[in-house]
Amino acid sequence: MSIITLTSDIGLQDYLVGAIKGQLWQHCPGAPVMDITHQISPFNLPQATYICKSSFAYYPPRTFHIVLINLFDRKADHVLLAEHNGQYIACADNGLITMIAGGTPAKVIKLPLHKTQSRDTFSILQRFAEAYRELQNGKPLAELGEPATGYIIKNNLQPMTGQDYIDGQIIHIDNFENVVVNITRQQFDEHRQNRPFSIYFRRDEVITQLCETYADVPEGHKLALFNAAGYLEIAINKGNAAGLFGLQGFTRDQLTSGYQKLSFYQTVRIIFG
Repeated sequence: MSIITLTSDIGLQDYLVGAIKGQLWQHCPGAPVMDITHQISPFNLPQATYICKSSFAYYPPRTFHIVLINLFDRKADHVLLAEHNGQYIACADNGLITMIAGGTPAKVIKLPLHKTQSRDTFSILQRFAEAYRELQNGKPLAELGEPATGYIIKNNLQPMTGQDYIDGQIIHIDNFENVVVNITRQQFDEHRQNRPFSIYFRRDEVITQLCETYADVPEGHKLALFNAAGYLEIAINKGNAAGLFGLQGFTRDQLTSGYQKLSFYQTVRIIFG
């Protein structure tokens, strides 16, 4: 059977994650269920996008990814199921599907929710489980629901660029308080064009070289590198960069207010030349 993965902003403080897995095993006996994370910041679509894109790439074809993020952004009568890069992504109709796919997925359908059931996490999960079973039984994706038209489209959070600079936003702070910025190695190389560079954050902090590993600098020293997912990371060797520098992640407020509320606690600027 294909793998089912779970990603959510539920956290691990109560019963929900355990109950979700129990429900999946009732509806999909024998299915391997894997946690990606349940520690996404509440409603944080850019962070969820980074986590999902970075992890989904390592799963085999036909993996069924259930993303329980911001499920109740609005009262809806359907959820979405998409096929992207040979895998399936199931989530609410809240714009996340296009952010993860980096555009419109090859195939997207609407899964209607049962009219007689309440709109809660378990009824949505049951709908996803039904779709998973039908796919396992060989039913084509197109026959599971109606073609998705008019669903919510959101663009992934992109850095702002100029001829001699890139302004990136902090999208994730990991368990070691390393700071992940939405600047990829490809974007960096395209704008750098072999020029020298300076990475600025918190106004007066600057880094002028890239490392391959944290051990390239002495303990307690700051560094910049591109992580395994290909994103710029600001870190301190055996230290906590976010806490020591007072850096903060991009929040839900900026999704609706644009960039005007961004501060130097949330941005990283690279200047070339």
